Amino acid sequence: MAERRTRVYLDSSVIGGPLDDEFAAPSSRFMEALVVGKAVALVSDTLLAEIAMAPEAVREVLASVMSGAHERLAITAEAVDLQEAYLRAGVVPPKFGDDALHVAQATVARADVLVSWNFKHLVNPARIRQFNGVNLSLGYGVAIILTPADVIETLELGDD
Repeated sequence: MAERRTRVYLDSSVIGGPLDDEFAAPSSRFMEALVVGKAVALVSDTLLAEIAMAPEAVREVLASVMSGAHERLAITAEAVDLQEAYLRAGVVPPKFGDDALHVAQATVARADVLVSWNFKHLVNPARIRQFNGVNLSLGYGVAIILTPADVIETLELGDD
């Protein structure tokens, strides 16, 4: 039986990571792991819309990720309902609704992890607890939100 690969939901900060001096090294290693199939990238329509407005270099990073194993996630009514529940609960302000939609899409798709460099709204223990409070109250599983640096360590350890 084939080993199940980790399914990683990507937000837009991860796609720009290899082009950011602060995050370039771990982001590049993470992207390479996706391209060679160490994990399956979950690419949402939310991400695609955000990246469509990004510089060409960022769009090229996304294209390389999509050359590897990936799943495309449409925006569903279920994900929008969950996003709205996060907003009603005040997890993030309404002007950052796309961040809530990323978590909702990852949750509905049962991603193993949402990967982000967004420390204010996503990779933030207080907000993760709030997202998960809403998730658990509505019968969903917990969302795990980590940086590419954390995820790449796990993927590389999985080679043993």
